[in-house]
Amino acid sequence: MLNQRMLPLLMLLCIQPLSGLAQNSTTTDFDPHDFSGIWYQYGGQVRFRPGGIPIGVPFGLDRPSLTPEGEAKYLTHIPTRSADPRVPAVDDPALSNDPTFACNPLGFPRVMEDTSPRTFEFIHIDGRVLQLLQQERTLREFWMDGREIPPPENMDNIGPSWYGHSVAKWEGDELIVDTAGMDNRAWLDHNGNVKSFEARVQERYRRIDADTIELQMTLYDPISYTAPWTSVTKIFRRESSERLTFFGWYGMFSGVADLMCAPLNAVELRRDGAY
Repeated sequence: MLNQRMLPLLMLLCIQPLSGLAQNSTTTDFDPHDFSGIWYQYGGQVRFRPGGIPIGVPFGLDRPSLTPEGEAKYLTHIPTRSADPRVPAVDDPALSNDPTFACNPLGFPRVMEDTSPRTFEFIHIDGRVLQLLQQERTLREFWMDGREIPPPENMDNIGPSWYGHSVAKWEGDELIVDTAGMDNRAWLDHNGNVKSFEARVQERYRRIDADTIELQMTLYDPISYTAPWTSVTKIFRRESSERLTFFGWYGMFSGVADLMCAPLNAVELRRDGAY
């Protein structure tokens, strides 16, 4: 019969090899400048809370004060979600003037927070980092060849884009992405928050371990707001191949958008191939 005093020692000897295997199975080595892979947001997002606080506000609930121009534009919006009595929400999307309900793109930065899935793939190529967004199957290009975004007075030369024009650089282990030239028809979120064509967004990505990326965004828009608007820190985890297979990564939500919007944008094709 075993001595009861020996049991704790035997248990410790049995547990130690198992814990060693667990430690060895986790990869701790990673290149902080390599973001390659597919990443899914699992933390740092705003959700509904008691009292009607809205979901999907990309920059958090501490919105700076609106300028007179920003407020005038904001009050024209008719959202389907709102915690502001001045901008009452409607239950029927047909009554909303949210541009996405007319099959327009979500645009940036709304696509990063406003809806699911908040999933993207990073691809490194010479002179650029590509960000392939699951939502709407949209490609963003971060130019890293030293070019600069034109100043606001010259922005008309490149024109507005739903997802803006982006340049990037490394500051230590942080990837700094600056985006400008965003189409001002796109809302900032479901709640109708605004941005102007002169707005700029800075993203700061940091890979904190092999499977985790942190992101913080700051909106600079003196036309619409009296101060910059900085987001909560968003957390993205690397997706496993098993989850991607189950989750239907490629094209799942873009297919839904195509089904809803293609009939609205369809053009009859004649038999001779002309439109």
